[in-house]
Amino acid sequence: MAVTLDSAQEAQWKRWRAVADLYHAYFTGLILTVVTRRGTADAAEFVFRVFRRQQQERFLPGLKKLGISHLPPAVAAAQYHYLSNWIGGVHVEYMYESDAKAWIRYPPPRWIWKGTAICGVPGEVSRAMLRGWHANNGVALGDLRLGFVCTKQSVDGQDGLEGYYYQYDHPLELDQRLVFARHLEAPLFDAKTAPALPVASWPKPRLEKAYRNYAMEYVRTAAPVMVQLFGPEDASYLLHLTGKLIGMQSFDEVASALSAGRGGAGEFASFLQALFTAQDDAAEMTSSEGTFEIRQQSWKLMDDVADYHPACAKVLEGLFEGLAAGCGRHIGVHMRAPAGGRPPLMWTIE
Repeated sequence: MAVTLDSAQEAQWKRWRAVADLYHAYFTGLILTVVTRRGTADAAEFVFRVFRRQQQERFLPGLKKLGISHLPPAVAAAQYHYLSNWIGGVHVEYMYESDAKAWIRYPPPRWIWKGTAICGVPGEVSRAMLRGWHANNGVALGDLRLGFVCTKQSVDGQDGLEGYYYQYDHPLELDQRLVFARHLEAPLFDAKTAPALPVASWPKPRLEKAYRNYAMEYVRTAAPVMVQLFGPEDASYLLHLTGKLIGMQSFDEVASALSAGRGGAGEFASFLQALFTAQDDAAEMTSSEGTFEIRQQSWKLMDDVADYHPACAKVLEGLFEGLAAGCGRHIGVHMRAPAGGRPPLMWTIE
């Protein structure tokens, strides 16, 4: 019985990781789509807003969840990046120097710029990520003396993204909260002295679900940010195009984890229903004469997004069209949605 349970859990975790990989690829692809279709400046502004929004929503609650809110500001900020990214499967190093100075380092390969994607990311876009999140942690903590000093950027050809949080002896102006010191280098990482999650409150099942959610939440943030920044028409195009491209590239890997395979409309409908289950969405399927209808009753990822816009559904529409193309030729995927663009969403596959 225990072996069966373990096997079922492993299969579930494999499905969750496939969902994480799909949304991870989508988020990275979305940034590259903006770079190539709208240019570096727009991509940098988009990344800045995504990471600032994530920082405002997740940083302070995350400190409490991780049990590190009592630490000195520089140490708490650095440990947050170390622990939260570790949960999401991102390789990060943490080096304590003093209560006023703590390092973080993202060694290669970079999670966010997976594989060859790193070749298409301008330095300005990477800096925007730091401006959006790292430079604002002191503000969030109510300590304007806290800033981030970046010593390396991977996209500039250096061996990782690294820097340190430092608590100065005076409040920092806006342009002082992120500075660069390329002549410095982080100390070596020692895993034995690094912080660790309490095993009792972070068991394996919780970690696996958090791993999936980590990647998905980037898309949860990015879609409404894109609509607000570029407007519904342009955002719809960018969200849909990215989804289609990523879906076409990702079908085989996702299908393998979901115990699915290539084929026609029937095979894709079964795949899609399994995907909904893997991302915790309720869906019901009916079929008639080779046409399949799936009623997606929930989209939990976007449930509590206050500024949700119907254009955000282009994420799913693009992804599913791309995944269908990866499954087989001439599989039609059509979505019908209520006026507000929220579930129930009706998918016709034929």
